[in-house]
Amino acid sequence: MAELGIRTVALPAIVDLDALDIVRDQLIDAVESGPVNISGGSVERVSTNALLMLISAAETARRNNFAFQVTETSAPMLAAIDRLGLAESFAGIAKG
Repeated sequence: MAELGIRTVALPAIVDLDALDIVRDQLIDAVESGPVNISGGSVERVSTNALLMLISAAETARRNNFAFQVTETSAPMLAAIDRLGLAESFAGIAKG
């Protein structure tokens, strides 16, 4: 069976508790179907829970043998990752 194309999930500008359910549902579908690209270019504010959810989704994709990457990471998202000490966790998945 041929591998499906990369599925892109674009994060909203505000990734807080109100947005988590929608993003989670998109991630669940994506990590079960093939390679995943998370676009973080629009993120203005991101919650700790959202970042932890991305780490968890990356691990699920890895277990499913699918690529997982976070691209176009915005400056506010990078700052949150750094401030929370999650840079090492994102080092393998953040691309640009």
